Amino acid sequence: MAVAVVGVSLSAPLTTMLAAPMLALAFWRNLGGAAVLLPVLLLRERSVLAGLRPRDLTSSVVAGLFLAAHFAAWLPSLSMTTVAAATALVTTTPVWTALVARLSGVRLPSATWAGLVLAVFGVALIAGVDVTVSMRALAGDGLALLGAICAGGYVLAGARARQRLSTSAYAVVCYSVCAAAIAVAAVLVGDPLAGFPVRDWLLIAAVTVCAQLLGHTLFNLVLSSVGPTVVSLVILLEVPGALLFALVLLQQVPPLLALPGVALVVVGVGLVVRASRPAGLAEPGT
Repeated sequence: MAVAVVGVSLSAPLTTMLAAPMLALAFWRNLGGAAVLLPVLLLRERSVLAGLRPRDLTSSVVAGLFLAAHFAAWLPSLSMTTVAAATALVTTTPVWTALVARLSGVRLPSATWAGLVLAVFGVALIAGVDVTVSMRALAGDGLALLGAICAGGYVLAGARARQRLSTSAYAVVCYSVCAAAIAVAAVLVGDPLAGFPVRDWLLIAAVTVCAQLLGHTLFNLVLSSVGPTVVSLVILLEVPGALLFALVLLQQVPPLLALPGVALVVVGVGLVVRASRPAGLAEPGT
């Protein structure tokens, strides 16, 4: 889990250093993740493929589309607001999944509501500070929140998909659909997916290894032994981790008044996760 936290914490700072289009990063990290997991699926879980029906893949496809929307919203936010703010806001995914559960008729514990209130206050404080910084920073906050909402759809669809599919089968389909959707979006907006300098390719490879493989894969690996609640809480350490890496690698210091808001978001989301006791891993959105 310590290695996984370092991996996901490096994602946002490394992304900010990238000059290539954000859609290119999202495309290659998802394509790379699918390519690494495909041999596992074909060699170790071939029996799973034999019994698959098209309807079993529907939720994985939906999850991939939500994941593509998440990356399309969150990655650009990193160049508009601070790494600390964008990372804190995108970790509010459990807040949105809890609200969906309530709308579905699930009664939420009082601790969950307390966490929701704290997280909302934290978001408001970050947004209020960024209003004084620039409208661009405020727009970045909005994109990071949209990324968290889309990640909520990805988590919910993924949880349904994994009722029928193994993790590798689900991930290969989800990541492949995500990469295909992003490729279409890149063509539509005119963003290139290749032709970058060596430095950008190295950064894309680093983000893929750190966030997509070490971060996501190791969190899923320990899920069965430590439980989803512990893993989801540990994932919140990405926020201070990303802040520290941004300070070292980018010399980026967030506005001091925004730090209480970041802390409130982390504590609030932590309360939501702990009270909700999720049945599956709320995978890190970064």
